[in-house]
Amino acid sequence: MKPHILIVEDIPTLAESYAAYLRHEGAHVAIAETGAAALASLERMPANVVVLDVNLPDISGLDVLQRIRASGMPCEAIVVTAEGSVNRAVEAMRFGAFDFIVKPFSADRLRVTVRNALERRRMADQIATIQEESGNDRFAGFIGRSLPMEAVYRILRSAAPTNATVFVTGESGTGKELCADALHRLSKRRNGQLVVINCAAIPRDLLESEIFGHIKGAFTGATSDRKGAALQADGGTLFLDEVCEMDLSLQAKMLRFLQDKQVRRLGEDSPRPTDLRVVCATNRDPQTEVAAGRFREDLFYRLHVVPVELPPLRERDVDVLMIARAFLAAFAKEDGRAFRGFTPETEAALMAYHWPGNVRQLQNVVRSVVVLNDGEFVTPDLLPREILASAGLNLPMARLPIAPPPRACVAQVLDQPTPPVAVISAHAEPPAFAICKCVRRALWHEVCVYPPANGVRRS
Repeated sequence: MKPHILIVEDIPTLAESYAAYLRHEGAHVAIAETGAAALASLERMPANVVVLDVNLPDISGLDVLQRIRASGMPCEAIVVTAEGSVNRAVEAMRFGAFDFIVKPFSADRLRVTVRNALERRRMADQIATIQEESGNDRFAGFIGRSLPMEAVYRILRSAAPTNATVFVTGESGTGKELCADALHRLSKRRNGQLVVINCAAIPRDLLESEIFGHIKGAFTGATSDRKGAALQADGGTLFLDEVCEMDLSLQAKMLRFLQDKQVRRLGEDSPRPTDLRVVCATNRDPQTEVAAGRFREDLFYRLHVVPVELPPLRERDVDVLMIARAFLAAFAKEDGRAFRGFTPETEAALMAYHWPGNVRQLQNVVRSVVVLNDGEFVTPDLLPREILASAGLNLPMARLPIAPPPRACVAQVLDQPTPPVAVISAHAEPPAFAICKCVRRALWHEVCVYPPANGVRRS
């Protein structure tokens, strides 16, 4: 993938000269004439290197540099200054600039400085990746070290540096979008955009426009041009989630797009070349969809180059507790709660549950516990009853809904000669309990609600 370089220079002739010098190096070069335009360009598409003039018409180049550093954007800045402004260049170095160049300078001077900055950025990215992967429990956003996940990590490590299409399968809530994000972050395209399209969430008559874009007037309601996800992801990664929801007519266009690597927007005559990587995902069995005629076989084999099957949470053993602890720490910090962990009984209940909603369900359970409660440890009574039931734990009495006893049973007791109050105060078993089989407070509820039939006052 070509490196992306942004030149920030308010003199157009100089900017075009710098761009020409660097295009010979095989770089993708963009130009911004103001500081505001530079920041907007970096927000749309981060750059590997920014060649930044100090004197800009709207805001100082040093202010632009400070905003870049404050945002944490992973790029190197080369400051350009005129003779007599070296002090400002030195100040820029203190703000985190990689190097500075004094005007006038030669093409070779610019090229060498940019090459060095690109090499430093490449090494910094590699170090960050190694540090992220060095943890025992985490990998590119995933949490867990179970054997099924280790197999997934190995595939992602091997596939990420390539341009091969990846087909991710797995149940809902297993982390398919996180998988696409990991592939993007570990690839050479990490400085480009990761554009996500959920094929199930977009109406079918609009999905083609969302992916490939359109020009003004292409159809009723097309009041302006739209790039589409494929062009937005140029230089980056396009993630098609729930790809099996795509209808057959659009599947044919997607097949042509994958073969030609060209995008033709709706209403446009000429196609545009693209350089992107495609990752797709589904929670269905794609081969079953092919056999049923709902998914094109040729498109399936075009997409199914590197298959990644994400295991359900119930097959990930101790990963359940690792993920739950990570969620608890994050949510407790976010909401100002004192939770530090789970009791052993709570952990046993979490491990015993089958988690049909996978990681997403676990996240929601922990989130609910933190929002509605506080304390040092999460105890079993704070968990939903379906989780307790799967572990064979009895629900606390306070959490049991108490159904009112049938009115006929209550009336039968209240009509007896001895009032229930006298029976209860004599410490004998009230007949109502034997008849209704209810707890004492439910009986008192009915005493208050139902009027006595024999005229005896109960108070």
